[in-house]
Amino acid sequence: MAADQPILELGPGFYDAVAPADFPQAIARFVNQRWAERVGLGAIEWQRHFARFDPLPDNLPQPLALRYHGHQFRHYNAELGDGRGFLFAQVRDDAGRLLDLGTKGSGTTPWSRRGDGRLTLKGGVREVLATEMLEALGINTSKSFALFETGEALERGDEPSPTRSAVLTRLSHGHIRIGSFQRLAFFEDREGLVALTHYCLNYLFAEPGDDPHILFDRVCSATATLAASYIAAGFVHGVLNSDNINITGESFDYGPWRFAPEWDEGFTAAYFDHHGLYAFGRQPEAIQWDVAQLAGCLALIGDAATLSDLLAEWPARFEAALFERLLARLGVARSGEDDRPLVSALLTALRSRRVGIDRVFFDWRGGRIPDAVEYEDPAFDPLRNALAGRQYQVSHPYWSDPAPCSMLIDEVEAIWAAIVEADDWAPFEAKISAVRRMGEANAADAAS
Repeated sequence: MAADQPILELGPGFYDAVAPADFPQAIARFVNQRWAERVGLGAIEWQRHFARFDPLPDNLPQPLALRYHGHQFRHYNAELGDGRGFLFAQVRDDAGRLLDLGTKGSGTTPWSRRGDGRLTLKGGVREVLATEMLEALGINTSKSFALFETGEALERGDEPSPTRSAVLTRLSHGHIRIGSFQRLAFFEDREGLVALTHYCLNYLFAEPGDDPHILFDRVCSATATLAASYIAAGFVHGVLNSDNINITGESFDYGPWRFAPEWDEGFTAAYFDHHGLYAFGRQPEAIQWDVAQLAGCLALIGDAATLSDLLAEWPARFEAALFERLLARLGVARSGEDDRPLVSALLTALRSRRVGIDRVFFDWRGGRIPDAVEYEDPAFDPLRNALAGRQYQVSHPYWSDPAPCSMLIDEVEAIWAAIVEADDWAPFEAKISAVRRMGEANAADAAS
């Protein structure tokens, strides 16, 4: 474990030192041993450091609640910040990347806004399931690192109360949000914007200097890939506010997420998204809108015209990334020619909604031509024709399973029902194992 915490270089104007809550219990429900090994924490005392939050050796001496603002459903909020979480430690993985260990449900901070700073156990379970599924699909996501049940009874308005409590630690490629820059721009803190730009470029993108145009270029590419990844996965984040968009393009902070069972562009995840602002098909628009807010912030220290030109390239970057992600999930390599006919045929098949998203990608994986009766529909004829001569070997036994591994809402609710009704964690653990097996199949094909 590297003993470097560059977040401290930003100074106290970017965060507040806080203390973790003192929980009555600490029952380990999930520990991510494989990622612990990758960040040099394979022999860690899990309860001591990720339920009691004793500082890691040679790391941050005290947790830090980060400050930020953000647009929430397009309304600016200057009262945000880490309200039920904090940055606990900074570590490096086996590739040398700087990663943050941050929390969710670890107690109140100056930014709790009258909240209790806690996390429901159901919320923690759902985030573990989301991150494991997205990682298996090859999406740039935060990793659920540890989940502990904490023995408190929480009152919530959107689920039966009192409900069980938990604290989650997640491993992320930085916790700097678009909203982090918005806060500095709000106060016209140009010096702070330069410092944060330098931090992001040097420590998150491995780019020397503090050029805001280089940073914005990197953010545009990363967020375009994020948006494309959501679409190819059939995933709906639910709350794509500017404080939920990581500068590195890493997906994080999972609340009302869902996977769409069919290719329904109007499908929403959040019950409070009354106008479908963050619906499945509108996610690219939402993310680009957030990126535009970053451009406005960086214009205080950069050239507005240059930033505007980079922003104008965002749709083309998204389209290119979408082609890559769709074909990668289909298990078919780029042809070196125009792949538009194949992508168009794939989208025609998906948009027919004759077969679910997961099933289409599973059955046609590697260019296989399934003979199931549901694929006799004319909507699949263009895909069948476009895949002629584009078959690739799929070697992992997962692709011979009777059905794809999925994470639809009924499955998630059934996993939670077993926990809340009988304290039965077997379905949760079985799903994690099944998801990781799918991830191994995807990785094996990508490496071949």
